[in-house]
Amino acid sequence: MPYDALLFLSFGGPEGLDEVRPFLENVVRGRGVPPERLDAVEEHYRHFGGVSPINARNRELIEAVRSRTDLPVYFGNRNWHPLVEDTLAEMTRDGVRDALVFATSAYGGFSACRQYDDDIARARAAVGESAPRLTKLRHFFDHPLFVQANADAIRAVLSEGARVVFTAHSIPTSADAAAGVPAEGGHRYSRQIAEAARLVAAEVGLADYDVVWQSRSGPPQVPWLEPDVVDHVEALHDKGVESVVLSPIGFVSDHVEVVWDLDNEAAEKAAELGMGFARAATAGPDPRFADMVVELMAEHLSGAPARALGAVPSAGCTVDGAPCAVDCCLPAKRPTSPR
Repeated sequence: MPYDALLFLSFGGPEGLDEVRPFLENVVRGRGVPPERLDAVEEHYRHFGGVSPINARNRELIEAVRSRTDLPVYFGNRNWHPLVEDTLAEMTRDGVRDALVFATSAYGGFSACRQYDDDIARARAAVGESAPRLTKLRHFFDHPLFVQANADAIRAVLSEGARVVFTAHSIPTSADAAAGVPAEGGHRYSRQIAEAARLVAAEVGLADYDVVWQSRSGPPQVPWLEPDVVDHVEALHDKGVESVVLSPIGFVSDHVEVVWDLDNEAAEKAAELGMGFARAATAGPDPRFADMVVELMAEHLSGAPARALGAVPSAGCTVDGAPCAVDCCLPAKRPTSPR
């Protein structure tokens, strides 16, 4: 198929104090998150002037990709401007008929994968029958260039004797289980995170490491993936570990959850305990990440072979927002209210 554009699809983030609350309300719409939780997260953004790094990092990555491809590259977000519905309308006005979509998540799961399918379907419905056909690129958690970029980011800050800890955004355990369809784990988020950590650790030459979670936002009675990164730093100290390196393997680029949860909360806990602390960079700014995006595009543009290092199932390639499996990567079921 003669694709004629690339849509760069991401999460979005505010770029001023007046945008923070509307952005957060977009993020949690329909999820029953209490206002006091939004108050707490809003305060995190205020520490950074209401500006998330994610849009700037995405624009830098888009420019890097543009320098590597002849296709026009468009930018749309799920939760904040430029919103994907507006971007798709612009693409339609420009005469785009068939576009590839790069979603800024390497993994399966509802928020990491299927929700981007929903974004695509919603945007096409908003534009109507004239909307371009959209083909989302596959998961890339085990792509050699993604692995190499994360490995070199760890090497850049790794000191002798430091314990490497990989971090990713926590999700409800029920949502993680829902991503396990079809059989043998399917596209389960936690399994892909563990595989990415294994591959990066092997590239660095680490015999031992940990995988932990961050940024939990749900009610305390709902089980989420654990342990929490700050709790784990304290547990390592109790075991006599003197220094820690955090690698945000679950994230493509810095945003407020990375810089707050790791560079502030985890770093402050390490300082309080007298531990050495370093945080590895995310993979997005590494030039190999843009090279990887172009490689993923080439799988569709020229039939280039798909490069992958892992043994864990990978999917994510969808057309017009149709999920790659009917029962895969479903959202978590909400607990019923007591009567």
